[in-house]
Amino acid sequence: MKRRTMRRWILPVILAAAALALPDAIGSASPGELHEFVRGSWKAIRHAHAGRPVVVHFWGVTCGPCQVEMPRWDKLLHERADLELVTVNADLVPDDPGAVSNMLAETGLAGAENWMFNDGFVERLRFEIDPQWQGEIPLTVLIGRDGGTTTIEGVVEPDVIRTWLDGQVQASK
Repeated sequence: MKRRTMRRWILPVILAAAALALPDAIGSASPGELHEFVRGSWKAIRHAHAGRPVVVHFWGVTCGPCQVEMPRWDKLLHERADLELVTVNADLVPDDPGAVSNMLAETGLAGAENWMFNDGFVERLRFEIDPQWQGEIPLTVLIGRDGGTTTIEGVVEPDVIRTWLDGQVQASK
């Protein structure tokens, strides 16, 4: 009887421990590491950056506008020390991690916090991020200090991000 009771609670305990460790793993990630974006990753990213403004940019290797936009993110990242940038490869066509890493390196973003969708059911991942999102990329989500979000579909002009960051700095004073 005791063995059966033990089996009942051991899996939930293991799952709970893994869920609690995920945000810590994000915070201790080394630059250039490509994280697997799976169920729960969106919540973990938000938790890891809570209380600080963060820009989460969804892109894809096969996305033409993304290829044009990515070097702009690198330039902005080097220009603004207060920019916390998270990139997520959310291509509708599953990409090879090597291709994703190569594009990040070519565009100067290998040192950012980088993620890649890794679930055969990508609709579930998109739903966790925004139930209305159909998978169009590029997509940028601005998450303010207060946790409020602004979603921008399509290519984002760097001045929009600069203005938003300046507003976040002013709001913190």
